[in-house]
Amino acid sequence: MTTLRIMGVPEHFNLPWHLAIASGAFEKAGLSIEWVDEPGGTGAMTKALREEEVDCCVLLTEGIVSDICNGNPSQIIAGYVVSPLIWGIHTGAENTLRHHSDIYDKRYAISRFGSGSHLMPQVDALTQEKELKEDQFHVIRNLDGALASLSQQETDVFYWEKYTTKPYVDSGQLRRIGEFITPWPCFVIAATNTCIAERGEALGKMLAVIQAECTAFMRNNIFSIAQVADRYEQKAADVERWFHSTVWADHSKLNPQTIQNVIYSLMQTGVIEEGKDFDELVWNS
Repeated sequence: MTTLRIMGVPEHFNLPWHLAIASGAFEKAGLSIEWVDEPGGTGAMTKALREEEVDCCVLLTEGIVSDICNGNPSQIIAGYVVSPLIWGIHTGAENTLRHHSDIYDKRYAISRFGSGSHLMPQVDALTQEKELKEDQFHVIRNLDGALASLSQQETDVFYWEKYTTKPYVDSGQLRRIGEFITPWPCFVIAATNTCIAERGEALGKMLAVIQAECTAFMRNNIFSIAQVADRYEQKAADVERWFHSTVWADHSKLNPQTIQNVIYSLMQTGVIEEGKDFDELVWNS
């Protein structure tokens, strides 16, 4: 039995992993999967990969591409969610900010530098021919930190996955003033170079199991929607809309042009100085 330590955010996108673990699907393939929740998001996960605290992470495409280009000794091993992410753009309930178009000179709450909540506002600004300065970003660690910061008006703007934050919008803790759709597939699976070198065969088995689980999850739509609503305490109608705008990968291939598009945006925003070749970023299994 080969052990693999996998890290991901505690959000609905990752339910197929928990279902596969609970059903024993990984064990049948000779794998022991140790799942680790990371509420801090992609920035925290790239750090965990760098320090080899885990073997693999399920994280945002732009975040891991950026960190590998900046020296993270890891590679992308497969796509995970091939549809784009819908980012909600939020402010605090008492903030006077009202429109998406007015955010570009405001204070941004981010989980950490290099996270999606840090990178995506810059990509958004790029599309509007705007530029954000480093001192506009304030680290709040996670969603709970953002709720506190926005409530106290220490920050004005916060980007986070739309349906994860919807309960807080419904309750009045947050106000959504816009949306931004990631211009590429949103989640990939990455592994450390050490794990790839030492347990490449196990990684291949892991990908086969999770891709089969994701295919089953997409097919069993009524049951899957009910599971997500119950486990993540969301309204069934919201989950239904999210489910029917989301596509999980059923294969490991990545499109080189997708990676080039990410690198272009990261270079244009100044997040990275130069890119890497596709073969340096993506594992050729």
